[in-house]
Amino acid sequence: MGIRYISSSSKIACKEFLKTTPSETMRAGNPRFLKFFARNLTTMKNFWTKLKKPIFCLAPMSDVTDIAFRHILAKYGKNRENQNQVVFWTEFVAADGLCNKLAKKKLTHLLEYSEKERPIVAQVFGANPENMKKACQYIASLDFDGIDINMGCPDRSVVSQGAGAGLIKTPALARKIIQAVHEGIKAAGKDIPVSVKTRVGFNKEEIDTWIPELLKEDISALTIHLRTAKELSLVPAKWDYIKKIKKLIEKSGKEILLIGNGDVVDIDDARRKCEQFGCDGAMIGRGVFGNPWFFAGCQRESLTLNSMSKTPFDIISVEEKLRVLIEHVQVFEKELSGPKHKNFAIMKKHYKAYANGFDGAKELRVKLMETENARQVEKIINDFLKKV
Repeated sequence: MGIRYISSSSKIACKEFLKTTPSETMRAGNPRFLKFFARNLTTMKNFWTKLKKPIFCLAPMSDVTDIAFRHILAKYGKNRENQNQVVFWTEFVAADGLCNKLAKKKLTHLLEYSEKERPIVAQVFGANPENMKKACQYIASLDFDGIDINMGCPDRSVVSQGAGAGLIKTPALARKIIQAVHEGIKAAGKDIPVSVKTRVGFNKEEIDTWIPELLKEDISALTIHLRTAKELSLVPAKWDYIKKIKKLIEKSGKEILLIGNGDVVDIDDARRKCEQFGCDGAMIGRGVFGNPWFFAGCQRESLTLNSMSKTPFDIISVEEKLRVLIEHVQVFEKELSGPKHKNFAIMKKHYKAYANGFDGAKELRVKLMETENARQVEKIINDFLKKV
């Protein structure tokens, strides 16, 4: 049995129980004692409460944060020092798809992960409460550390379903979705935390009307992409909104972690933003492209930093970067090719970041863009390194 703690909603009930219950009833193993605490206490599996601040989160990005990239990120970016400070997210998965037998077979690879990635959160999207419940029952059975609900994706195909950022327009439904996720987790016999990732509004900033609706529900963390859905990523993220949202959380009286998202370029930038604006952590998206060392910060043992302003990626040799790129494509091909139907061309998103900032990088990228498998990538890189 895991360590348990008293939830805020159960404190009064516990006090009354202690006042009216004979001491012999309190003995360990007493049926009445166990029944009460099973009903009123929450298993201390809420990893959010154990994290060191500031928290650094890997954003869920379709065809980017797949199991192959997370494997590489964990290997080169996670270590004993930051294990309780870095949280990984899966790619988002459709609840409706998980409720369809044929579609489910094509989606289950999105929910594969390794133990080294922990803590890891599965992100799900949908607008049908019943399907969200069923999908999250399945997801919870896979032993994720938490489940996150996507209420911020601005993609038309998602919004047209009323899901993602579309839920900003329907707060009542959004609340039902959160409740349904909890029901699914409970049905799986699990007790893991639920979080939400959203935006500051749909067409305009709607913090005062949108965020309080989410805070009425049981969520452990709230990640805010500091743009509206309409703005996509076309304008600078407005981190000043964090202070406004933080006040709403404080007003709610709940202990909900606040994670900021948008335009974080490196770990030091994440730290600065958390300190300046007062959030508990930062989520990073585009900044991790092609950079497995992103979360290593200044802690990677094999590196000796001459300046705290330099990131591990800045000082790693060209050869090491390219050797890791070879490893990345090999893992991708092994884990995601064949029946899982991930196109090898997806790796092109990472080439520019790996092959950048050194003589011959542009020419190398041009050649890499023409590759169709890991063997071709390895040959091109080996030929390039022979000339360096």
